[in-house]
Amino acid sequence: MMNDALVIEGKAAPRGRFPHVKTVGDLVFVSGTSSRNADNTFRGVNVDALGVTDLDIREQTRAVIENIRDILGAAGAGLEDLAQATCYLVNMNDFGGFNEVWGEFFDESGPTRTTVAVHQLPHPHLLIEIQGFAVRPR
Repeated sequence: MMNDALVIEGKAAPRGRFPHVKTVGDLVFVSGTSSRNADNTFRGVNVDALGVTDLDIREQTRAVIENIRDILGAAGAGLEDLAQATCYLVNMNDFGGFNEVWGEFFDESGPTRTTVAVHQLPHPHLLIEIQGFAVRPR
Protein backbone atom coordinates (compact mmCIF):
# COMPACT_ATOMS: atom_id res chain seq x y z
CA MET A 1 0.00 0.00 0.00
CA MET A 2 1.48 3.34 -1.08
CA ASN A 3 0.95 6.53 0.91
CA ASP A 4 2.61 9.50 -0.77
CA ALA A 5 2.13 13.24 -0.86
CA LEU A 6 3.47 14.82 -4.04
CA VAL A 7 4.26 18.32 -5.20
CA ILE A 8 4.62 17.88 -8.94
CA GLU A 9 7.45 19.52 -10.83
CA GLY A 10 6.28 21.61 -13.77
CA LYS A 11 2.98 22.53 -12.10
CA ALA A 12 2.16 25.74 -10.25
CA ALA A 13 3.55 25.50 -6.74
CA PRO A 14 0.86 25.19 -4.06
CA ARG A 15 0.11 28.51 -2.36
CA GLY A 16 0.63 26.99 1.07
CA ARG A 17 2.15 23.94 2.71
CA PHE A 18 0.13 21.16 1.08
CA PRO A 19 0.70 18.73 -1.82
CA HIS A 20 -0.90 18.69 -5.25
CA VAL A 21 -1.93 15.11 -4.57
CA LYS A 22 -1.91 12.56 -1.77
CA THR A 23 -2.35 8.84 -2.18
CA VAL A 24 -3.61 6.56 0.55
CA GLY A 25 -3.60 3.01 -0.72
CA ASP A 26 -5.53 3.06 -3.98
CA LEU A 27 -7.23 6.39 -3.19
CA VAL A 28 -5.84 9.51 -4.85
CA PHE A 29 -6.83 12.89 -3.37
CA VAL A 30 -6.26 15.98 -5.54
CA SER A 31 -5.99 19.37 -3.82
CA GLY A 32 -7.96 22.31 -5.17
CA THR A 33 -6.58 22.99 -8.65
CA SER A 34 -6.86 26.14 -10.76
CA SER A 35 -5.77 27.35 -14.20
CA ARG A 36 -2.51 28.76 -12.78
CA ASN A 37 0.62 27.79 -14.70
CA ALA A 38 4.05 26.98 -13.23
CA ASP A 39 5.22 30.54 -14.07
CA ASN A 40 2.26 31.98 -12.10
CA THR A 41 0.41 33.14 -15.20
CA PHE A 42 -3.16 31.97 -15.72
CA ARG A 43 -4.85 30.32 -18.67
CA GLY A 44 -8.14 31.94 -19.56
CA VAL A 45 -6.98 35.45 -18.60
CA ASN A 46 -6.31 38.28 -21.03
CA VAL A 47 -5.28 41.73 -19.83
CA ASP A 48 -5.08 44.39 -22.55
CA ALA A 49 -2.74 47.39 -22.71
CA LEU A 50 -5.20 49.50 -20.71
CA GLY A 51 -5.44 46.89 -17.94
CA VAL A 52 -8.91 45.67 -18.91
CA THR A 53 -9.21 42.03 -17.88
CA ASP A 54 -11.13 39.40 -19.82
CA LEU A 55 -11.68 36.10 -17.99
CA ASP A 56 -12.76 33.02 -19.98
CA ILE A 57 -14.56 30.31 -17.98
CA ARG A 58 -14.28 27.79 -20.81
CA GLU A 59 -10.52 28.15 -21.15
CA GLN A 60 -10.04 28.16 -17.37
CA THR A 61 -12.20 25.04 -16.95
CA ARG A 62 -10.27 23.24 -19.69
CA ALA A 63 -6.95 24.22 -18.03
CA VAL A 64 -8.12 23.03 -14.60
CA ILE A 65 -9.24 19.63 -15.91
CA GLU A 66 -5.99 19.25 -17.87
CA ASN A 67 -4.00 20.13 -14.73
CA ILE A 68 -5.97 17.52 -12.77
CA ARG A 69 -5.29 14.97 -15.53
CA ASP A 70 -1.54 15.65 -15.22
CA ILE A 71 -1.64 15.50 -11.41
CA LEU A 72 -3.54 12.21 -11.46
CA GLY A 73 -1.05 10.87 -13.99
CA ALA A 74 1.83 11.59 -11.62
CA ALA A 75 0.02 9.46 -9.02
CA GLY A 76 -0.65 6.55 -11.37
CA ALA A 77 -4.25 7.38 -12.24
CA GLY A 78 -6.15 9.20 -14.97
CA LEU A 79 -9.31 11.22 -15.49
CA GLU A 80 -11.17 7.95 -16.10
CA ASP A 81 -10.35 7.02 -12.48
CA LEU A 82 -11.76 10.23 -11.00
CA ALA A 83 -14.61 9.20 -8.69
CA GLN A 84 -15.76 12.54 -7.29
CA ALA A 85 -15.15 16.23 -7.98
CA THR A 86 -16.10 19.34 -6.07
CA CYS A 87 -16.15 22.42 -8.30
CA TYR A 88 -16.03 25.98 -7.01
CA LEU A 89 -17.27 28.79 -9.26
CA VAL A 90 -16.99 32.46 -8.35
CA ASN A 91 -20.08 33.23 -10.44
CA MET A 92 -22.92 30.83 -11.22
CA ASN A 93 -23.49 32.77 -14.44
CA ASP A 94 -20.45 30.80 -15.65
CA PHE A 95 -22.21 27.46 -14.99
CA GLY A 96 -23.21 26.97 -18.64
CA GLY A 97 -19.71 27.49 -20.05
CA PHE A 98 -18.23 25.36 -17.28
CA ASN A 99 -20.71 22.54 -18.01
CA GLU A 100 -20.00 22.75 -21.73
CA VAL A 101 -16.27 22.12 -21.21
CA TRP A 102 -16.89 19.51 -18.48
CA GLY A 103 -18.84 17.57 -21.12
CA GLU A 104 -15.77 17.52 -23.39
CA PHE A 105 -14.02 15.35 -20.79
CA PHE A 106 -16.81 13.47 -18.99
CA ASP A 107 -20.23 11.98 -19.57
CA GLU A 108 -22.77 10.39 -17.22
CA SER A 109 -20.34 7.53 -16.51
CA GLY A 110 -17.77 9.99 -15.17
CA PRO A 111 -17.21 11.22 -11.63
CA THR A 112 -19.95 12.38 -9.31
CA ARG A 113 -19.87 16.14 -9.01
CA THR A 114 -20.91 18.95 -6.75
CA THR A 115 -20.71 22.54 -7.98
CA VAL A 116 -20.99 25.45 -5.59
CA ALA A 117 -20.59 29.21 -5.81
CA VAL A 118 -17.96 30.81 -3.60
CA HIS A 119 -17.34 34.44 -2.75
CA GLN A 120 -13.78 34.40 -4.09
CA LEU A 121 -10.76 32.22 -4.84
CA PRO A 122 -7.09 32.88 -3.94
CA HIS A 123 -6.50 35.21 -6.93
CA PRO A 124 -8.91 37.69 -8.55
CA HIS A 125 -8.27 36.19 -12.02
CA LEU A 126 -9.58 32.79 -10.97
CA LEU A 127 -13.14 31.87 -11.90
CA ILE A 128 -12.93 28.17 -10.99
CA GLU A 129 -11.16 25.66 -8.79
CA ILE A 130 -11.74 21.90 -8.66
CA GLN A 131 -10.71 19.27 -6.12
CA GLY A 132 -11.43 15.59 -6.30
CA PHE A 133 -10.50 12.05 -5.57
CA ALA A 134 -9.83 9.04 -7.72
CA VAL A 135 -9.31 5.33 -7.26
CA ARG A 136 -6.03 4.19 -8.74
CA PRO A 137 -6.42 1.20 -11.09
CA ARG A 138 -4.91 -2.10 -9.93
